[in-house]
Amino acid sequence: MQLTKAEEQVMQILWEMEEGLVKDIRDQFQDPKPARNTVSTVVRVLEKKGFIGHKAYSNVHSYFPLVSKNEYSKKQLFGLMESYFDNSFPALTSFFAREKDLSVKELDRLLDETRKELKRNKKRK
Repeated sequence: MQLTKAEEQVMQILWEMEEGLVKDIRDQFQDPKPARNTVSTVVRVLEKKGFIGHKAYSNVHSYFPLVSKNEYSKKQLFGLMESYFDNSFPALTSFFAREKDLSVKELDRLLDETRKELKRNKKRK
């Protein structure tokens, strides 16, 4: 599920904080900070969407992510790849290589890092 810009900003803060009150979330925004009611509304929407949960302490709620940043990022990236690059990873990576004007040396380094990561993942399994 896609998040709006405001929802994503709140999620970024919660992923960093791991848990917090609406006041704590609002305090993490740069000036000018959004209104408390705005943050509260976004938090309630995120809870309805299943992205965050809460612990109730009397009439105070402490919010925490139910969806990890990694899980959300992965879904977004694969959705982007499917929607815009015919589900082709080579098409996605070559697009970024062209747009960022990567040198052959940078591409080689990227390939080396990818190989190392794949080896680490195989050892974990």
